[in-house]
Amino acid sequence: MSATLLARGFDDPVFESQATFRAAMWALSRPGRVEPLDAGLAPPAPLSPEAAALALALCDYETPLWLDPALAAVPAVAEFLRFHTGATIVEEAAEARFALIAEPADMPDFAVFAQGTPDYPDASATLIVQVEHFTGGLLLEGPGIEGRTAFGATPLPADFAARMTANRALFPLGVDLLLVGPGGVAGLPRSVTVWEG
Repeated sequence: MSATLLARGFDDPVFESQATFRAAMWALSRPGRVEPLDAGLAPPAPLSPEAAALALALCDYETPLWLDPALAAVPAVAEFLRFHTGATIVEEAAEARFALIAEPADMPDFAVFAQGTPDYPDASATLIVQVEHFTGGLLLEGPGIEGRTAFGATPLPADFAARMTANRALFPLGVDLLLVGPGGVAGLPRSVTVWEG
């Protein structure tokens, strides 16, 4: 077994996975609000500690997981995730329940991911997107938001607001996003409406 496979996971798997799961659920229930995420992990680059924490908390041996090209190009990333979660790494984005994206400016169109079905809207994908900073520039409206709120993150695709508008039009189908940056996670569920601010 390589040293990469033994890279440290959670020190206290039960407590830390529960805390990470709670942060993700709060983030999705209060869109645009950055929830603290204390991820004391050291995964192989370019996988961020925060994205790794979400993967460890949300994925298990029954979870098909897709890695974007930047992550897939580093075998140590897949080894780390397989070792700590048991998740199957899939090559086709449409097969994934979770997708890890290290280069958000180049992320695929949301349509390539599982959108759910009318009978099973929860059979859609959740995208875990690594960002460098939380900023402004967007306006959000929808469930969990009082009125409207400002939100933004960098980097994101130039057409991000249009992608989110198309995603919202599919509701209750569509994908959910968890954006992770240094020390925090923010949720953009499919129910949110996004405008450029």
